[in-house]
Amino acid sequence: MSNAQVKSAMRAFEILEHFRLSQQPRTMSELSTDLGYPLSSTTVLLKTLVNLGYLNYDRSKRVYFPTTKVTGLGDWVPRALFGSGQIIDAMNDVHAITSEGVFVGTRNDVYLQYLKTKQSLHALRFYIDEGTVRPITQSAAGWVLLATMPDDKIENMVRRANIATQNPAERVLMPEILKSVAEVRRRGYGWAEGVPFAGGATIAVLMPGTILGSPVTLAVGGVTERLKKNFDKYLGALMAAARSVKRDPGFDTPIHIEL
Repeated sequence: MSNAQVKSAMRAFEILEHFRLSQQPRTMSELSTDLGYPLSSTTVLLKTLVNLGYLNYDRSKRVYFPTTKVTGLGDWVPRALFGSGQIIDAMNDVHAITSEGVFVGTRNDVYLQYLKTKQSLHALRFYIDEGTVRPITQSAAGWVLLATMPDDKIENMVRRANIATQNPAERVLMPEILKSVAEVRRRGYGWAEGVPFAGGATIAVLMPGTILGSPVTLAVGGVTERLKKNFDKYLGALMAAARSVKRDPGFDTPIHIEL
């Protein structure tokens, strides 16, 4: 596949993502300006998406808007990923207790991916968009997922994650990660300050079961001072949420390590 084809594919998804965020009709010039695309490329992409049935074009107003075909691409995904919805219920329970940002994450190659999020209700907060990925080495939730792996696989994962991390300052040293993972295994949960956001902190626990064959983490994130002040309450909410989706009630056990 040529670089031009890859760029076109990326831009097509970026256009659809732009509509998800704006949630309103957009003209060709608005899309071109907002996304920084040349008008000629934007014209071709929009015509292609209209021809494929993913965008509607209102000729009288000269605006574009997604069709229900876009919705149909993914309306089945939540059922496939979350099944009966117990994990989502658990996430909602934690959010109701903490009012902090809460997310369900899993491993996607060398990344932590935020599969489902609920944003904080506090005035001072950090925003994480649903579907976002970041190197698995860059958060407490990532360390919880790494803790399910044997050390030799962790080393391989960290090396590949460092290669995928464009900013050299965000690459991590193996001894530091192994120390963080050991702490997760000892405590039964992950705790991090200052990553991935300066001034923020995260508490993460391992959830029962897997999603697409990968382990699942449930986490609370917010301003460090607030999480420290409410640490016991928040950790208790996470542990209770994990127990609520596990058939065996004894969740307070060391992290399971895959063989």
